[in-house]
Amino acid sequence: SLTVLQALEDGLKRADADPSVKAVMICGENGKFSGGADIRGFSSPKRHGAALAPIVSLIERSGKPVVAAIEGIALGGGLEVALGCHYRIAHVKARMGLPEVTIGLLPGAEGTQRLPRLIGVPAALDIITTGRHISATEALKLGLVDEVVEENTVEAAIHLANKV
Repeated sequence: SLTVLQALEDGLKRADADPSVKAVMICGENGKFSGGADIRGFSSPKRHGAALAPIVSLIERSGKPVVAAIEGIALGGGLEVALGCHYRIAHVKARMGLPEVTIGLLPGAEGTQRLPRLIGVPAALDIITTGRHISATEALKLGLVDEVVEENTVEAAIHLANKV
C-alpha cells in the first residue's frame, strides 16, 4: 500500500541521516515479509505518492547495511524489496518468487535486473518466467539469501546487522 511504501521510505531516510543508526533491518508483520502489491490497485486512477522502484533503489544505495528478515512469503514487490537489501536472511519455511508473470505482468521494481545479478541468468530466468515460488533452502543454494534459520528470523537479522 502507499502507506507502507511511504513508511519504508521515511524510515530509510531517517536511518541514513541518523549517525547513531549503524544498520537497518526490514521485516514484515504476522510472519510474512511481503506478498507484494495488491493487483486491484493497478486498475485505479494514477495515484500520487511513493513508488516501489525508487524505494528499492534507496535501500540499495544506503550507506548502512540493510538486512531483510524474510518470514512466510516474499513475493512480487516483496521479493524486489528484499533484493534491494544488502543481506537477506530467511526462515526455513519462507517462500519467494515473482508470481505476477502468471497473470501477464512483469516485475516492475527492477527485480528482473537485480535477480540475475545476484543468482545468475539461468536461475533468474527460470524464476522470472515461470512465476514459481522457491523455498528458503533453494534460495540459499542459489545465493538469493545469505542464511536460513529455523528460529527467530528477526533476531538472526539483527545479529547479522550488528556483525556487519
